Amino acid sequence: MQPDKAAEILGKALGKKGNFADLYQEDTETTYIVYENDRLEKVVTGGDKGAGLRTIYGDFHTAYAYTNELSASGIVTLAEELASITESPGPKISIDEVKKVPFPEIKRPPFEETLTTKIDLVKKANRAARGVSPEVVQVKVIYQDVHKKITIANSQGIFIKGERIYTLLAVQVVARRGEIIQTGYEPLGGAIGLEIFEKTPPEEIAIKAAKRAILMLSAPKAPGGTMPVVLSAEAGGTMIHEAVGHGLEADLAEEGFSVYAGKIGQQVASPLITVIDDPTLLYQRGYYQFDDEGVFAQKTVLIEDGVLKDFLYDRLSAMKAGKESNGHGRRESYRHRPIPRMSNTYIAPGPHTPEEIIRSVDKGLFVKKMGGGQVDTISGNFVFEVTEGYLIEKGLLGEPVRGATISGNGPQVLQIIDMVGHDLGFTIGTCGKDGQGVPVSDGQPTLRIPEIVVGGAVEK
Repeated sequence: MQPDKAAEILGKALGKKGNFADLYQEDTETTYIVYENDRLEKVVTGGDKGAGLRTIYGDFHTAYAYTNELSASGIVTLAEELASITESPGPKISIDEVKKVPFPEIKRPPFEETLTTKIDLVKKANRAARGVSPEVVQVKVIYQDVHKKITIANSQGIFIKGERIYTLLAVQVVARRGEIIQTGYEPLGGAIGLEIFEKTPPEEIAIKAAKRAILMLSAPKAPGGTMPVVLSAEAGGTMIHEAVGHGLEADLAEEGFSVYAGKIGQQVASPLITVIDDPTLLYQRGYYQFDDEGVFAQKTVLIEDGVLKDFLYDRLSAMKAGKESNGHGRRESYRHRPIPRMSNTYIAPGPHTPEEIIRSVDKGLFVKKMGGGQVDTISGNFVFEVTEGYLIEKGLLGEPVRGATISGNGPQVLQIIDMVGHDLGFTIGTCGKDGQGVPVSDGQPTLRIPEIVVGGAVEK
């Protein structure tokens, strides 16, 4: 896509009624490998190209169209479809500068590595997991890499080109002892190349997942009741992402689907709590240099010392609020319109050591690894699984327990957290919202929740 042609297309799409128009073009190469039951179940390599064209018009209405026909005439056809809504002819758009943003140094770009090398990674992980114990009955290893080349142009004269690179390896292990079945899961990845496996080999990830599954086989079921809970930094930021983060996305807040709506400037958390979303964290899975609307990434403090400071904005939600976007407009692909999304979201470290936090609890639960769960963003109520947990007894870690859940209300939990560690750990994932998935990471230090409901497992 050339700047002059992009300008012509944007002018046509903007029409007389448009307030803003943008054109997003993407060229993606992907490798996806699944190794299960000691054999390759799936190997997919390929590419996808396309473009999406959007106009924001009238009272913040959006018209969006996309195509994988990237000829000039194909994209002009999209513009003409939008022009039927916004009324041609539109204004003349001027693009004076082309910005090219190189991706940070990648030592082993996935697209330069052979398929054999990638298959060897999953085989190594499979062998390592199965070698932990004969009680390992099933191993599934997933490898994926993505290379996106992106071009974005808009009616404000922006024309920017860049790329995204992601690498991911995830291992899921099932262990069995008699009638007891437990699972272990461990992912590794980021906006990085295959050099990530030089620091953390696939065998290490696999063994960690297998040992977690084996450990839980011998663990008694967790006790239920209301008790103190210590969330390890290693547990990752599942709670902050699900129970808090989505409620800080501007579209949900504007529509009243967030418990934080209308609370800017109010105390919404303990003074120990600062929540940050930072897409500039180099090589983290949620890293990007500019968002999917061409706005440069920036660190955004959402909650500072317990006070709600900001929301995550894309261009549309920012226009509605009379503000500038803070660079959180993201989309899964050219087939999707951008919406406000998290990137690398975390609770900032605090003043306490993890050891003193554990010592402060007479009897409670230590959560080393968090699993999935359910959240209601309107109320903030959540339920999360604990995939690896230990009893705390008289300030010491006790035996492991299995089948625990923790349930509560996200904003209320943030209000009562009374100890925050000086450590910081991240987990990675793919965040789903409105039918779109985008790469993210979530982090937290060790946290003490003085009182929360713990549910024990129900034996079958």
